[in-house]
Amino acid sequence: MRQWRDTQRSSGAQVGLVATMGALHSGHLHLVQTAAASCSSIVISIFVNPAQFAPHEDLNEYPRTLPSDIAQLQGLALNTTLVVFAPRVSDMYPRGISTDRSQQRGAFVEMLGLSEMLEGGTRPHFFRGVATVVTKLFHVVEPHMAYFGQKDVQQCCVVKAMVDDLLFPLRVVVVPTVRDKESGLALSSRNVYLSKEEKERAPAFYRGLCRAKELFASGVVEGDKLLGVVREEAEKSGLDIEYVCLSSPDDLQNVDVADERGAILSGAWRMGSTRLIDNILLGFEF
Repeated sequence: MRQWRDTQRSSGAQVGLVATMGALHSGHLHLVQTAAASCSSIVISIFVNPAQFAPHEDLNEYPRTLPSDIAQLQGLALNTTLVVFAPRVSDMYPRGISTDRSQQRGAFVEMLGLSEMLEGGTRPHFFRGVATVVTKLFHVVEPHMAYFGQKDVQQCCVVKAMVDDLLFPLRVVVVPTVRDKESGLALSSRNVYLSKEEKERAPAFYRGLCRAKELFASGVVEGDKLLGVVREEAEKSGLDIEYVCLSSPDDLQNVDVADERGAILSGAWRMGSTRLIDNILLGFEF
């Protein structure tokens, strides 16, 4: 990978990175296509990162579909060089890696003050794993630009802050969420776990987000009203809500009002054993 990157650097190529855990869907492909608009060479990493999983989570069950992932990428009509980087766990964690944080050894990266919010409330290990593996990918690939999907909005905030704090010479590009054209459900690799009935109910959360965005556009800025319509729509379809939050885009702290700085309206819910997340941006863009 580094030899290829050195060749690209010497030729003056603009290199973009799309970091994924595989099980590619149209959302991932859209990230690649977006990168192709600005970059002459693109690396798409495919690595199921153990450090993002707790012992009770779905590391072993997470879909691994490398052959079909590559086939989908080969089907893209791009006028750019596209390289797949699919390292082994031993490449990324030479000291080994356990999903039990107390057993982990070696260097890890944490973004204190951001990782504990929202998703960090129930998944305290998650963003330590994200920040660590993304740092490793940045060191290996040395991209000029890195592309992340807005669906994982907290991840976007964490990575952007990490790039600033650790002085990485690159730009993070946040790409709007890709959704099912009919239902509006955010595309996710975990959607494959959903039954037909769950797929029919799951979009209720996004309908609630859309109602909140309409309220905000009409001048409603109070958090309780914006959160209320999301919960109301979700409850109509019997969604098992884990959290719904209105947060500052600067530090992800809960806010009572979506003021002139804007806000992130986000949440998580469960469909059976599957956990889904979604969000919208109010009054700002990345």
